[in-house]
Amino acid sequence: MNLADLGLGPLADDLARVEVSLRSGVENNDAFLGDVATHLIAAGGKRLRPALGLAAYYAATALEPASGAAVTGATAVELVHLGSLYHDDVIDEAETRRGVPSVNARWSNIVAILAGDYLLARASALAASLGADVAALLADTIGELCRGQVLELQHLFDVHRTEESYFSAIEGKTASLMATACRIGGMVADVPAPTLDALTSFGMHLGMCFQIVDDVLDLTATDEALGKRAGKDLLEGVYTLPVIDALRATPALRALLGRPLPVDSVDDVRELVLANGAAASALDVARNHATKAHEALSGADGLDPTVRGALGKLVDRLIDRDS
Repeated sequence: MNLADLGLGPLADDLARVEVSLRSGVENNDAFLGDVATHLIAAGGKRLRPALGLAAYYAATALEPASGAAVTGATAVELVHLGSLYHDDVIDEAETRRGVPSVNARWSNIVAILAGDYLLARASALAASLGADVAALLADTIGELCRGQVLELQHLFDVHRTEESYFSAIEGKTASLMATACRIGGMVADVPAPTLDALTSFGMHLGMCFQIVDDVLDLTATDEALGKRAGKDLLEGVYTLPVIDALRATPALRALLGRPLPVDSVDDVRELVLANGAAASALDVARNHATKAHEALSGADGLDPTVRGALGKLVDRLIDRDS
């Protein structure tokens, strides 16, 4: 998903400023901690969350280059995301992340956990520099990330997992941080409360759309397109929306799931999940969130029309992406 051609003039330069801020934000006199903390920063990434924060700022300022506060807010949000990835890779026993060895694989689980904590601490310090409201918002969001992940862990290999549980988990672990990115961008631009709420709602629905599409792709895309093993969620016992829907319609699937799968059976199970249109049904839910994201933008007063159009284009691309 290419953010460079959305028509947001200052975005490339401002994301370059975020890159500098990410590195300076985690500098430490301990060289080892500095190396570990910058490991995934150096590996790159889409930087979707800081881009959302910057775009929310542009929407209120008619595409002015980002203020220092906007760059700091975008950096804080990305550090929270990176810290959560360090922790996720420990939970998942992942060996790679963004094409490089994961921190836990290169060093150890303990190093990854402590380095993830360090990134969250640095994010909190940056948020505090923007004021108590931003600091409180980011703290609440970190809590939401934890709540969503814990809820997901409670339902591993659970063939009775409900859609409500799934939606609550992804709202916490994914959508909340995207909503916060947009809200911080609006806060530092000092937008009125109704506009701030509209930007937040946009980010929340975009995040829900993003995660649902991600979960569908885990079942429909190839290993090459994903850059990881397709069907990874099934192997880990994370039953996502398409699987939940398929379990209701396919008794044979219920007999196979509920326990760890042999690796060589994952592709067969993926086909069984997809046989009755579960992926299409899940994408309909994602499209509903995309529609709500568009509605949030259209209902917000005072947003720059160019930025509004670019954010709408981003939502549409989430639905159409293939990896």
